[in-house]
Amino acid sequence: MRLQKATQCALFAVLELARDPETQISAADIADTFGISVNHLAKVLRDLARARLVESMRGAGGGYRFIGNPKRVTLYHVVCLFEDIDSHDSAFPETGKDADIGRALNRVSKEIEDITVSTLKSITLTTLLKNLDRA
Repeated sequence: MRLQKATQCALFAVLELARDPETQISAADIADTFGISVNHLAKVLRDLARARLVESMRGAGGGYRFIGNPKRVTLYHVVCLFEDIDSHDSAFPETGKDADIGRALNRVSKEIEDITVSTLKSITLTTLLKNLDRA
């Protein structure tokens, strides 16, 4: 599964902010840390704010801070804001001479997507942050 740039930015930002929810970090600082476009990140942060995962703080010491519950928010919650991972479109044709092969490949593809979704739902931000601390 290849994630869009917006999804990658969202994961970077959410994890960075969830490390210390009391700290406010500017979009520019997050962008610099991960080498991403501050303009693109600003759009992503607005989407994360609409989803009530981050909050924008205005003023001189402003920035963003994480307001979700890292024990409950999973990677699935973040990824679903930017990716359409719950809809399974048949990637292989199921008509004609090779219909059986197409159906078999689509079943396997659906199974892989189901496993991916289950895995994303099982990993909370807290779990991932603990893994980062160990590394």
